[in-house]
Order: sequence, then structure tokens, then C-alpha cells
Amino acid sequence: MKLFHSHVAKSFSVFRENYGCEVVCFTADVGQGIKELEGLEEKAKASGACQLVVKDLKEEFVKDYIFPCLRAGAIYERKYLLGTSMARPVIAKAMVDVAKEVGADAVSHGCTGKGNDQVRFELTFFALNPQLNVVAPWREWEIRGREDAIEYAKKHNVPVPVTKKSIYSRDRNLWHLSHEGDILEDPENEPKNDMYMMSVDPEHAPDQPEYIEIGMVSGLPVSVNGKELSPASLLSKLNEIGGRHGIGRIDMVENRLVGMKSRGVYETPGGTILFTAARELESLTLDRESIQQKDSLALKYAELVYAGRWFDPLRESIDAFMEKITETTTGSVRLKLYKGSVTVAGLKSPYSLYRQDISSFESGQIYDQADAAGFIRLYGLPMKVRAMLEKGI
Repeated sequence: MKLFHSHVAKSFSVFRENYGCEVVCFTADVGQGIKELEGLEEKAKASGACQLVVKDLKEEFVKDYIFPCLRAGAIYERKYLLGTSMARPVIAKAMVDVAKEVGADAVSHGCTGKGNDQVRFELTFFALNPQLNVVAPWREWEIRGREDAIEYAKKHNVPVPVTKKSIYSRDRNLWHLSHEGDILEDPENEPKNDMYMMSVDPEHAPDQPEYIEIGMVSGLPVSVNGKELSPASLLSKLNEIGGRHGIGRIDMVENRLVGMKSRGVYETPGGTILFTAARELESLTLDRESIQQKDSLALKYAELVYAGRWFDPLRESIDAFMEKITETTTGSVRLKLYKGSVTVAGLKSPYSLYRQDISSFESGQIYDQADAAGFIRLYGLPMKVRAMLEKGI
């Protein structure tokens, strides 16, 4: 028996013919929207599957995958908030679980042979059940590009949501929407405005700013404007708010894990708001050395997630550090949203390290400005010694 993930539609009858097996179609709901989930039962059975399994993973996705990355401050190559990267391990984990439930001895995915996702899926399979066989049609069958995939689907009467005229490759979940392919393959081309689906053009966003307040406990968001929400509900709310202000559009050329560069456009409205809130609150609750160490490890954390190593012991160990270091990152952040921008408008924390009585330019009892002279002499001593050597003093 084979378990097939329906990320890209194929004719399951071909699996039966090529491998002599039954096929179970699997779909994960990670917030991609109702349209992508409509008609799956009919499509799966028409394509030759004996069964369709759909798992609602939205809350698990946000709580156990998105929020840890948010707490870690994980951003890949200065821009990418890891929307697709975080979704693959939660999907792949569910596939392994379902494979056990239905007695499957193999799993399959619809990822291309040029992308990152094939690695992310298969590393999760290796980590959670190394005995499962993996079938990857894009690498094994005569499919060399998206046009080949469209022709293949037509030949086997499998409906697909793209055409040769509009061949954007999109991935949507509760965190983001990515766009690749078509005119985006040339970095000189500006994205067309009608391509965007989660956010309005900042030029057409409201002329009045909107203020929101994000409540956080130990580095994780818990409320919006004083109302506590579940992780998935909170993110959905912020996607709606951020989207109408044109928040979270990113256009970048990134380095894929397989070695090539690719150009992608991402919409991450709620995620951009949350990353801003978390970073700003840390400016109150973390000292200099902690921030520097956290930022350093965040780069490695993002790299591991991007590379599909979610279940790697190193990622888990760094996550333990992130959980410990953000224990006191609790409080509220007031943000101003205006025509694509997110700026801090106010911070508050019971664990704030900021003391107005120390930082004020007015005189205070704790900080004696006269102490600075001795500090500067000691701090600058290596520079002074080097200069004396060069001048023969």
C-alpha cells in the first residue's frame, strides 16, 4: 500500500500500475483556504485512490512550529519568514502517522526535483520512520517541468488550478502565501499587483493608521487588543488586519538548499506584525549579551528549518535555549500599521530592564556620571597601548 500526499495532483491509477499497490490520498489542512480543500474526495477517487484522509493541522502548525520560530527570531537570508519551510515538517509528520494507521509501507510527495520541499519532506520521513520507502514522481517519471505536469494531469483527467498562461507556483498556509515562476523567474520584472492575494497594495491601504496591541507571555503571542485567542485564531486575525494595510510583502532572491538561486514573492501580513512585536519587546526584557547570542543562534535556527532539519537534535537544542532566554519576554506591544509599515508605538513589561531613573539625563543616585572616566580609561587601554607602541612612547 502506498500513501500519497496530494500537494500536486497525479493519477493514482498510475501508482497501481507501476507499483502494484493501493493508494491512500492524504491532505493536510494548514490554513491554505477552503477552495483548495473543495472536491478532494471526488478528485481522489476519480484519480484512482482507495481512500482520502484529511487532517486539520492548523492549531498544531501554529503552536508547535510557527510560534517556536517566532520565539527564536528565525529569518532566512534577512527576509524570508520561513512560511513553507515550517509547514513541511508538520505535514510530513502527519503523513508518517497516517501511514502507520493505514498500514502503508511507502509515502509519496509531489515536490519537484529542483526545490527545497523534497528535502524537507524526506528528512522528516527519515527522522520519524526510516523504514518507509519514498516515491518521488517528479524525479522518477517523465516530468521535467510544470508544463509537463499540466500535460500529464490533462492526459489523466486530473483537474489542476494552473494553466500554461498563468503558471505561478503558489504555496499558501496560515502563515503566508508564496509566489514563484512565470514572470517572477526574471528578477528584472516587477511583480504584477493582481498577483497578490492576502494583502492590498500599500498605496491603496487606508489613509489613517491603525493601532493594535499584542500581548505576549514568555516570547509567545497570546492576545490581540486585550482579547486572548488560540494560536491559529490569533494569526488569522492578524492576517486580516495586516492584509488590509498592505503589511508583509517581500520580494527576494534566495539561495535554495539544492544550490541554485530562486526568486520568490511572499505575503506574510500577520507574521510580519508578530515578528515586529516580539523583537521590540525583547529590547525591554533582554540584556545586550543575551540579544547578541540569541540573534547569532537565530541565524542557525533559520538555516536548519529552511533545510528541512526540524527534527534535528541541534534545532531542538537551540529551541531549548530560546525557550529559556525568553522566559521574561512578557508584556504588551502597541504597534502602528500604516500603508505597508509596522512601527512600535509603545512597550510595557513587568520584567523590563529599562529604568527611567537610571537612563534619564537628569541626575540620579544609581548612576554617577563621574564613574565614566575610569571606565573609559580601562576600556580604551588596549587602544592606548597600541598607539603608544606605534609612536614609540
